[in-house]
Amino acid sequence: MTDVHTPAQRSYNMSRIKGKDTKPEMLVRRFLHAQGFRYRLHDKKLPGKPDIVLPKYKTVIFVHGCFWHGHEGCKYFKVPQTRTEWWMNKINTNKANDEKAVKALKDSGWKVIEIWECSLKNSKITHNYKLILSHFI
Repeated sequence: MTDVHTPAQRSYNMSRIKGKDTKPEMLVRRFLHAQGFRYRLHDKKLPGKPDIVLPKYKTVIFVHGCFWHGHEGCKYFKVPQTRTEWWMNKINTNKANDEKAVKALKDSGWKVIEIWECSLKNSKITHNYKLILSHFI
């Protein structure tokens, strides 16, 4: 299947993708704030620059995009049919970096919560918020 966009349009679309303050991340942040949790964002001193850091609970939260972090078995992760080798290298590098960061954080005594973009869709939200809270209570 060929791309429906011109190379220039595809390049523009890809350049608009954000790495911080994504919709899934904002959902989690709004929920935590509404529950009374206070947090820091993208602490550069910690391995992997976690999306959300709750210092009081020594807990970090990573909000992963299903495509960018290669969420296996997820409908939002589909390997591109063009430049497949390049994309798989990029996604596998992201996965390896995630694993290293999680290991380093756990080794230094941090609790790590990983939330996938797909788990924040529609009816699953309430259940996942309860899972997040269960780590603190």
